[in-house]
Amino acid sequence: MTERLAEDLPPLEIRTLRQGHGQPVLLLHAFPVDHRMWSPVAQLFPAGQTVLAIDSYGAGHDAVWPETPSLDLAADAVVSALHRAGFDRAVVAGLSMGGYLALAIADRHPDVVAGLGLLDTKSTADTPEALANRARSAEAMFAERSVNPVLGMAASLPSPESIRKDPGLTSRVEELILRQQPEGLAWCQRAMAARPDRTGVVTVAPGPVLVLVGSEDRTTPVSASEHMVVARRDAELVVVPDVGHLSALEAPQAVTDALVGLIERSSPV
Repeated sequence: MTERLAEDLPPLEIRTLRQGHGQPVLLLHAFPVDHRMWSPVAQLFPAGQTVLAIDSYGAGHDAVWPETPSLDLAADAVVSALHRAGFDRAVVAGLSMGGYLALAIADRHPDVVAGLGLLDTKSTADTPEALANRARSAEAMFAERSVNPVLGMAASLPSPESIRKDPGLTSRVEELILRQQPEGLAWCQRAMAARPDRTGVVTVAPGPVLVLVGSEDRTTPVSASEHMVVARRDAELVVVPDVGHLSALEAPQAVTDALVGLIERSSPV
């Protein structure tokens, strides 16, 4: 079914950030950046670990996207790309929008998911206020043909402490945002707005579940992670001190350590 569905979708391409063997981990990026946000984490994995990433619909310098804004369509295309790359299953981990996409994959293609990592994300649908904010952002980017409406996220998403410790962090995130296509990011905003509540997916997702969040995350706060852990009592909850919404860039070692633990728990005995 996946391959037939994907025939009518623009194809996506799996990127190998680290070549290895055994159970791969597939990393799904946040908004409004692309797969390159995972580079610091990929470099820290143990030797031999296969680390994969992908630019989802609307993201990346050469972004593509279907007409309908839908994370479900993105999930189908990601799974099709994974299969074309020769992988039947993976530990699937996503941060923020990547977490929404990971949940869509777990919902629509549970046989692909060996373990699920939900980082700085939430399982609930958007509030009316969030929906209105996404609509304004998408309309502004589309009308201006510019990413300027979301460029300020480079400074607002990390914690003040992360920026204090790493003064170049904001400029690096800005660089990632500036490489995006405004129309593609507008598509992402609309796709995120259309997503359903997937708390029930957290409950029944196959394999072990990791829930990780920065203690200073103001976008998807600790309470949103606790909501998912209540739904999935055996999930591991990791709260990274002094870190904001972009934990993979702010604290790559802590994120890598947590993902390595998830991969170990996901590996067949």
